[in-house]
Amino acid sequence: MGTTTEHQAPQPALSVRDLSLHFGGITVLDGVSFDAPQGGILGLVGPNGAGKTSLFNCISGHYQPSSGSILVEGTETVRVPAWRMAKLGLARTFQHPALRLDASVLENVMLGAHSWMPGGPVSWALRLPPTRRREREARATALQLLEQTGLGWAAAMPADELSHGLHKGVELCRALLSRPRLLLLDEPAAGLSHGEVEQLIGTVRAVRRDFDLTVVVVEHHMGLISALTDRVVVLDHGAKLMEGTAAQAQSDPRVVEAYLGKEVAR
Repeated sequence: MGTTTEHQAPQPALSVRDLSLHFGGITVLDGVSFDAPQGGILGLVGPNGAGKTSLFNCISGHYQPSSGSILVEGTETVRVPAWRMAKLGLARTFQHPALRLDASVLENVMLGAHSWMPGGPVSWALRLPPTRRREREARATALQLLEQTGLGWAAAMPADELSHGLHKGVELCRALLSRPRLLLLDEPAAGLSHGEVEQLIGTVRAVRRDFDLTVVVVEHHMGLISALTDRVVVLDHGAKLMEGTAAQAQSDPRVVEAYLGKEVAR
């Protein structure tokens, strides 16, 4: 007798369930729930104070939520510290890139390899043979990433000689070197010119495809959100207002009134 196998939907790359965050008597996040499907690009939108970066800080382990659940590929991460998240396949960029400005671009990118380098600080300092082999691997991969993102020419330059927009590209390469499966981008278009935003859209699409990533992006730039994302989650004072496509969000009267009125009117 044959058996029937039910087809189940793939496990989401990220599941947030009833997440709340309180600072004293202030509610920053209020029962937020959503999924980021495997291989997709999900946008989190809302004005300043909506709770987007606080939500990112909870997902990346920098904040401890007051209640709720965060699953990264099915693993509960609410109590996992930020420094361990890379081993679970999560990488994050920040609105203001934190680079070592006195180091070269290549050296900054290679910092992303620490999550998979063998041993620890002692073996790294002694440069034992396994460490040296992995260093060569990390260097070659870092150079390849810089070439893929159009920054190969800057590999040997001090980071402080690059523009703010290029710093974001360096930080993206560093995040990719950690071998993530889930990539969080915090306002990647902030401070970029129109041309740099167009280039960023192409870069994120390419790395999502080439590295088989799931991407979650916080952004105010609705042009980028519309061009890049599959779905968006709209936050309103820490709560989820709606979820759908970027086009649905832009035509939703609640969203237009709360967030997008000025931008939609342009």
